Amino acid sequence: MQDKEEERSLINVEKKLSADGFTQDFQVKGGRLCTISTESSKTYGPEQVTIVDFYRFEGESDPDDMSILYALETSDGVRGTISSAYGTYGDSDALDFLKQVEDLGKNLHKSHK
Repeated sequence: MQDKEEERSLINVEKKLSADGFTQDFQVKGGRLCTISTESSKTYGPEQVTIVDFYRFEGESDPDDMSILYALETSDGVRGTISSAYGTYGDSDALDFLKQVEDLGKNLHKSHK
């Protein structure tokens, strides 16, 4: 049986999300969510994105070493993740974008489980 810390590692959460269909990697460029893919490149505005879930991770030895992983779904059904450092070292473009999504009330409540 896994202990709670191992279960909550970033790698294990990413594996579970991938198994649940969150296979696309996203990034934010120019205020829009973009797919990171060689075969196609799509972009989405905050109104086209729903936050399905999110996970926070703290570094073992340094509380400032925090990250957050978001599971997202777009209006055309693309499911994927985006991660960022949290706090001082955060990706301000990504965090600003996700704040806009939250402000639109576009967050589900862990319905992918």
